[in-house]
Amino acid sequence: MTKAELIASIGREAKISKASAEKAINAFTHTVMKALKKGDKLALTGFGTFSVAKRRARTGRNPQTGREIKIPATRVAKFKAGNMFKGCS
Repeated sequence: MTKAELIASIGREAKISKASAEKAINAFTHTVMKALKKGDKLALTGFGTFSVAKRRARTGRNPQTGREIKIPATRVAKFKAGNMFKGCS
């Protein structure tokens, strides 16, 4: 599903305009990103939890040359699915 399809689906489901649905989705994604940048965790009971994980620096390989490269430490976003998703698979 693309973002445009999601907007249309939410608009139909909530009986709101596509413009309003797009504003709501953009506000949600912006709020999640702001929280994760601060290092906070965002939990939506039953749906899932957004959090930030730290990856240590490590050594990798360039697949084209086979040379070792250093991969710096970084922070990555994680999502852990909640109970609603257990029946989806």
